[in-house]
Amino acid sequence: MNTTIYDVAKEASVSMATVSRVVNGNPNVKPATRKKVLEAIERLGYRPNAVARGLASKKTTTVGVIIPDISSIFFAELARGIEDIATMYKYNIILSNSDQNKEKEIHLLNTLLGKQVDGIVFMGGKVTEEHIEEFKRAPVPIVLAATMDENREIPSVNIDYEQAVYDAISHLIEKGHKKIGFVTGPLEDPINGEQKFVGYRRAHEDAGLKINENYVSVADYTYDSGMEAMDNFLGLDDRPTAVFVGTDEMALGVIHAVQDKGLSVPEDFEVIGFDNTRLATMVRPTLSTVVQPMYDIGAVAMRLLTKYMNKESVEDSTVVLPHRIQFRDSTKE
Repeated sequence: MNTTIYDVAKEASVSMATVSRVVNGNPNVKPATRKKVLEAIERLGYRPNAVARGLASKKTTTVGVIIPDISSIFFAELARGIEDIATMYKYNIILSNSDQNKEKEIHLLNTLLGKQVDGIVFMGGKVTEEHIEEFKRAPVPIVLAATMDENREIPSVNIDYEQAVYDAISHLIEKGHKKIGFVTGPLEDPINGEQKFVGYRRAHEDAGLKINENYVSVADYTYDSGMEAMDNFLGLDDRPTAVFVGTDEMALGVIHAVQDKGLSVPEDFEVIGFDNTRLATMVRPTLSTVVQPMYDIGAVAMRLLTKYMNKESVEDSTVVLPHRIQFRDSTKE
């Protein structure tokens, strides 16, 4: 039998209201009474029922987090930022893995709402109209992290992906490269299609260069797809001399594909990745990459969510954090 608040009250010879005040940290309890109640709780092994407390307060102090791939270094850093701020504000986390599958994302959203979470942080790929409708119907606030909807209707935390790619491509152009490969994720994802690719195109246009369609490769974020994209570039008669890659993991595949052919990075090909995960310093040569502050995005997204959950004022629901390029050995000085 589970120990109840009634058992604790009986053991400590106090009312259930007094036990409740002690459990909830109410200061209006005499020190001697508080000590007696805490000793009874310890003896009986009482654990407050979070579900019952949630029903009474209409808050569960629980936040749902929907993440595409828990095993990904990129998303793990984001999740860590979310969890640290959640702990600071005394929220618990329910972490769900969606595999970036729309049906599963919608299912998880409704499952979390069924568990009476107080808010949700959502990370995914393409945010569809169906997603938006579900978000708007939700009785709790939802914040997007490293994810955006086309019309910016849902609160979000990101960097300026278009400018970040523009800066990286412009740097390569300034160093004399006119044939720059571009390896990205699915273009239907707004971050890839409407942000990163636009930055790639704008940098070429501003430099008076035309884009060679053979230099654009759509991959699926994985190491293997990065290798495949670079193998395709290497098979071209007029191959690129530098490659920008949309994630660090794909960039590792690009570097290893070059090395497998007996060629060298950065002597034969300069490579710039994106995200600045731990992978960037684990590969040889170390990877130059756009720094996307994953931990900060997660932390700021969670803080933004706490503001909505606690009815605090929010000046800007679309937060854009700064980016920079960390140059390492995959590019020349």
